Amino acid sequence: MIYSTRVIPPADLTMVLPTYNERDRIAELADTVFACCTAAGIQLELVIVDDNSPDGTGRIADDLARTRRIRVIHRAGKLGLGTAVVAGFEVASADVVGVMDADFSHPPALVPRMLETFRKTRADLVVASRYVHGGSTPNWPLKRRTLSRAACLLARPLSPIRDAASGFFLIRRDIARGTTIKAGGFKICLELIVRGGATRLVEIPYRFDDRELGESKMSLREAAGYLIQLRDLYVYRLSKNPMRRWEYSQMAPVGPDR
Repeated sequence: MIYSTRVIPPADLTMVLPTYNERDRIAELADTVFACCTAAGIQLELVIVDDNSPDGTGRIADDLARTRRIRVIHRAGKLGLGTAVVAGFEVASADVVGVMDADFSHPPALVPRMLETFRKTRADLVVASRYVHGGSTPNWPLKRRTLSRAACLLARPLSPIRDAASGFFLIRRDIARGTTIKAGGFKICLELIVRGGATRLVEIPYRFDDRELGESKMSLREAAGYLIQLRDLYVYRLSKNPMRRWEYSQMAPVGPDR
């Protein structure tokens, strides 16, 4: 008797999707990001980390995992975006891991170019940036634009990254797992830059499109938490590694899908 076994190639990239009440678009996003990566010859793995969404996002994720290369982590409640990302990194199988939102504010079409850039530049970290040449935040009101810019400017002395508040990035898995994250809120990218061992940093421009469905994760509590996070990171940088240097570069904008 001849038995046939399907050999699954190793993943080139693991993308972590933290979710809370994202049932309206999670299936569409999964289909789109897999399609973009397949077209580029990338073996993709998704890790969906759901914080016990009352709208049933976790159940939809479980259904998707039956036919896709998807792992689902169910958590007891809203434990913070940063800790969700860390949980996703812990189960990732690829040597390169990334994070993106589950609501299409981060364009899936950019993921293959981010990985290509990661490989070509031998980067430790590639950040999709709103605040380098070619990046944008169309249709944002002045108040939101000002607050976002201010948040990034406050972090500029900590690293050369212009969009340190970005939630869309790729990083080497060994660096991500080897970094102790102290903040559970939004800005895990900044935590990884300051506390981690990444030295070669690259920014690639993209257009941030507002979420069309669902609720924004931003709140006054998160904003206050960011200020506390900044304080802690400044103390860490000054006490642990005040002379640290990075290799930093920016990629030029390409095409309409950035």
